[in-house]
Amino acid sequence: MHLNKVALAEEIAKKAGVSKKEAGDMVAAFTDVVTGTLKAGGSVSIAGFGQFSAKTRAGRVGVNPQNPSQKINIPPVTVPKFKSGLALKKALKSSGVAPATEAVA
Repeated sequence: MHLNKVALAEEIAKKAGVSKKEAGDMVAAFTDVVTGTLKAGGSVSIAGFGQFSAKTRAGRVGVNPQNPSQKINIPPVTVPKFKSGLALKKALKSSGVAPATEAVA
């Protein structure tokens, strides 16, 4: 099963007993709050689920894949990070279900 934003809102609507529009607004608000907090240098922790944070990856010298003899400078970049919580890890371990293997493009 794969949930996109709309499907996630539908599942939240069922679980919370609210309309799909309200649930969609909740999902949008959640993503806005997390994004804004990370941009401001903070982190978002949900006990038992995990922690969202931002990490700055240092700049480095790399190789141009189209011309391996050419060196290129890769600038520092800020990337999102998620660290799962203990309850989430335990729930996945005890589920006995293998994770879906999907090609990531």
